Amino acid sequence: MTTQTILILVVIGLLAGILSGFVGVGGGIIIVPALVFMLGLTQHQAQGTSLFVLSIPVVILATLNYWKTGNVNWKYGLIIALTFVVGGYIGSKLSLKMSPGLVKFLFGILMAYVSFRLIVSGYQSISSNES
Repeated sequence: MTTQTILILVVIGLLAGILSGFVGVGGGIIIVPALVFMLGLTQHQAQGTSLFVLSIPVVILATLNYWKTGNVNWKYGLIIALTFVVGGYIGSKLSLKMSPGLVKFLFGILMAYVSFRLIVSGYQSISSNES
């Protein structure tokens, strides 16, 4: 592994960690595209690597900070976590049966849709606060 690759990985990790701790995202939004476009991993490799990354460091430290301030709903979290295991298994099996290009295309559509909804919602919130 080259020094340049290590530096890219460090930047990806820092940005994803900051964004994850800040707004609760990072894996799909930062890590997956960065690994695909900056380091040439396939969509499947990037997704698998992203899931591995999110397993422990972000989960423990970021959750601890939110828990300390009373911002974790443990009941909701447990239900989502239990079903997330099943969904993650099914989603990974489904993804691996598709071509990486199709997965990348579908992922891009999902990110565009979510981005649009967030932009509209944020704009509406800003507009209503100015009134």
